[in-house]
Amino acid sequence: MTHESQDASHLSRRTALAGLVGGAGVALATGCTSSNRTSTQGVAPSPTASATGSPVGATPGVMTLFRDPAFNFSGLWALGGAGFGGSEVGEVLTAVNTINKAGLSSQTYVETFKKLGDQLMRAPEGSKPDRQTRRLRALRAAQYYAQALFFVLGSDTPESEEELYRAGRGAWDKFCELCDPAPVTAGIPYGKTPLPVWFFRPDDSGKQRPTVILTNGSDGQNVDMWAYGVSAALERDWNALVYDGPGQGQLLFVNRVVFTPRWETVVTPLVDWLVARSDVDAGRIALTGLSMAGNLAPRAAAFEKRIAALVAMPGCLEPWLGFPREIREILTPNKEQTNNIWNKEVVPELPAAAAATMKKRFEPFSIPSMLAAREGKVFTDFYTPAKSIEALTITSVVGRITMPTLVLDYEYEQFYPGQPRTMFDKLTSPKDYVKLTAATGAQLHCSPMAPQQHCNVVFDWLQETLPGR
Repeated sequence: MTHESQDASHLSRRTALAGLVGGAGVALATGCTSSNRTSTQGVAPSPTASATGSPVGATPGVMTLFRDPAFNFSGLWALGGAGFGGSEVGEVLTAVNTINKAGLSSQTYVETFKKLGDQLMRAPEGSKPDRQTRRLRALRAAQYYAQALFFVLGSDTPESEEELYRAGRGAWDKFCELCDPAPVTAGIPYGKTPLPVWFFRPDDSGKQRPTVILTNGSDGQNVDMWAYGVSAALERDWNALVYDGPGQGQLLFVNRVVFTPRWETVVTPLVDWLVARSDVDAGRIALTGLSMAGNLAPRAAAFEKRIAALVAMPGCLEPWLGFPREIREILTPNKEQTNNIWNKEVVPELPAAAAATMKKRFEPFSIPSMLAAREGKVFTDFYTPAKSIEALTITSVVGRITMPTLVLDYEYEQFYPGQPRTMFDKLTSPKDYVKLTAATGAQLHCSPMAPQQHCNVVFDWLQETLPGR
């Protein structure tokens, strides 16, 4: 979320919550060496600079696809994927025009992007697409289904969430099936529910290579990992492992397993599986974390010492601080009191857009929250998922990280402003800090308009940090 309201003591709760809609929605979207130096990519413009007149404080200095900053951020994310084949500029902009013409809403957004995904999963009229065409159409379809999935809880058909997830997963699996070589798939033991993994290799020669484990955030889909690591890894002769952890993808939407604060229990089985493979250089396994995984990956690396290099994108010590003060203040030490405030004072005053935002933000931490949202209802137990988010705080364990670490930050970071730099300062391992800026169009959480720049920074650092033997 983008901000904390100033001097809110005189505001009604309704007024304060109404002010969350734009900022909260945005966040839903939400060359270094180990020499302990800091660098910034580009020169930051004035805080009021705007390339196209976008409202400052929403999506400053970026292309305006939608007037609402939440939808605008997601649209930019879809557009940015084009650099890695994860979207088509013309398809995205045509969808944007269709949505704006119909009237921007969760419903029109979901309908338009789902229809686009459906079209791509069917053969185009009058042609017989070859393997590569079907592969790339499936990749783009996975992106468009993910776009629809993101807003489905605010649409007229929230009950279709799992079905929509399965459509996107089907497109992703079809894409993977048509890759050459296809990624190795497996279910790695984790509690009662195996972790689905996709292990990508540049070829099937069996050559031993460095490997990057790519960790998604709280609401990303596998297609995002293609643009934020897999493609770049393969181009540089690295292996790449993509997985669904608790609170993510299949484990959330199908198996109904929520996030855990002990992410090392997720990563350690992945490392066990990798080091047992002859095509993995066990001494060069890197771990990255995108979005909220900028908290999860460092937590895992603090305990799993076989990780040789860590990248937090961005660094995040306390995900709970990503919620505005008005939301955090609902949580009290007493569960009954907290839920009384939520149900009696907050929910009746909650604007529809803010309600949809809260449903989306809380569902990875509470299955009752997710199931209520699928019925078009607001969850009644605020306390339990809020405590789960609060438990993700890693301030006390960052000092245990020993491997070289790169912390990324972004100009106009909406989710966790200030936290990347604080994490960097607390690290005692070899470390680097890079801030991506508006000077090259790489601003905002995770640089949605510049995943190629993002990958260049990350993999330049990884290859310098973990050179070939």
